[in-house]
Amino acid sequence: MEITWYGHSCFRIKGKEVIILLDPCPDTTGYSMGKVQADIVAISHAHPGHSFLDTLQEGYRAIKGPGEYEIKDTYITGIATYHDGEQGKKSGKNTIYVIEIEGVTLCHLGDLGHPLTPELTGELGNINVLFVPVGGHSTIGGQAAADLVRNLNPGFAVPMHYKTADEKADLEFPEKFLKELGIKDLASQPKLVVTRTNIPASTQVVLLDYPH
Repeated sequence: MEITWYGHSCFRIKGKEVIILLDPCPDTTGYSMGKVQADIVAISHAHPGHSFLDTLQEGYRAIKGPGEYEIKDTYITGIATYHDGEQGKKSGKNTIYVIEIEGVTLCHLGDLGHPLTPELTGELGNINVLFVPVGGHSTIGGQAAADLVRNLNPGFAVPMHYKTADEKADLEFPEKFLKELGIKDLASQPKLVVTRTNIPASTQVVLLDYPH
């Protein structure tokens, strides 16, 4: 499958038979998705920066919360979490999505705002590709994100929801997260191709570039 980042927390996962779009974002975030086609759209929470459907072509199935879903041989589990460290009292709820497609397990943490409990960590299981917010302020920051990556030990860890030259939100740059993991001068790449056979045994952090 081919993974493309559109900026903010928005990713397109293109499999052999299905296209999944995660947390679609509007131009007001500083990024532009353009016209996007998808079979499944998963939304972690109802904030406009994560639930923009206006430019999507018709024909998709939208998932907007916890539950178990089976669509086109793709299995998705939505797990209830919070957007803050106060059980949602400040910023509301958030949904983590665990996606099983073509023998690969992906996990999109949405706008997670708190460390994962041991129970939640166990519920997520073995993750091959982890999309993790690292920008702080409205989500976990660099140190907490690095701790989470070490605990989950995914094959690929893909940072999201951080400051770039185009990002409009007040977020941290990804360097703090990378420094916590002992990584320096990591170059970005346009896309990530993942198969059952190319998942590394130890975590590889991948910075994705976005369409400019």
